[in-house]
Amino acid sequence: LLTVVLCGVTPATFAGNFHTDFDLSFGHGRARILDGGDLLTLSLDSVSGSGFRSKNPYLYGKIDMQIKLVSGNSAGTVTAYYLSSLGENHDEIDFEFLGNLSGHPYVLHTNVFTRGRGGREQQFYLWFDPTKDFHTYSILWNPNIIIFTVDGIPIRRFLNLESRGVPYPVKQPMWVYSSIWNADDWATRKGEVKIDWKQAPFTASYRNFKAQYCSSSNRTTTSGGCDDSWYVASLDDSSQEMIKWVQKNYLVYNYCTDSERFIHGFPLEC
Repeated sequence: LLTVVLCGVTPATFAGNFHTDFDLSFGHGRARILDGGDLLTLSLDSVSGSGFRSKNPYLYGKIDMQIKLVSGNSAGTVTAYYLSSLGENHDEIDFEFLGNLSGHPYVLHTNVFTRGRGGREQQFYLWFDPTKDFHTYSILWNPNIIIFTVDGIPIRRFLNLESRGVPYPVKQPMWVYSSIWNADDWATRKGEVKIDWKQAPFTASYRNFKAQYCSSSNRTTTSGGCDDSWYVASLDDSSQEMIKWVQKNYLVYNYCTDSERFIHGFPLEC
């Protein structure tokens, strides 16, 4: 499991309610909040996808969401869960789940955008079927590191290397977003497999949103708390070994090893 080097007290967790903490941003009824705000579902059909956005932005935080993905033949669909600021020069931290034919694994696509530029893709298979039950997908973002985790297991990190000329998201607050949409021009086998609309609607489910966060760069406390533990977290040796294990066994694409793409040399953060 993810272990981090901490200082300060044990963090207080802000457990969210979908009614009070999120707006349904598009979908005309395809996004639904159920069970008194404890459950949210997003659906895609041949007319439209759907999505939601947090009411509040966060400048640094640890965001957890439990998601159960579209089951069966989900080829051509993408379920995206991410943090993003606004504008052309936006920052963004992505989980995207690329659907596939029944019996084939989902691809978990991750990316980091800074000042409007992405291109930092890493893709993974998961070590479980993400359609059978809910699993926790987390983003820890503090001034020094971004950590992607799945069920508490770290799969990827992105360090603040601004001292070496690598942009890092440090100034722009980000909202929590999720959406499900038609991406059959690229999502499954680079667009070879299209959506089978006879399987629609395609539905993903969400529960147990939790957040620890700050509201400003001077660490103003909000109702969610701004606690030293996650704010100064970094990966210890055993967690770095876990990332290496995940990337050895489940990584299927890493931009930092794509020599055909970066013929003139890899990005500085690699």
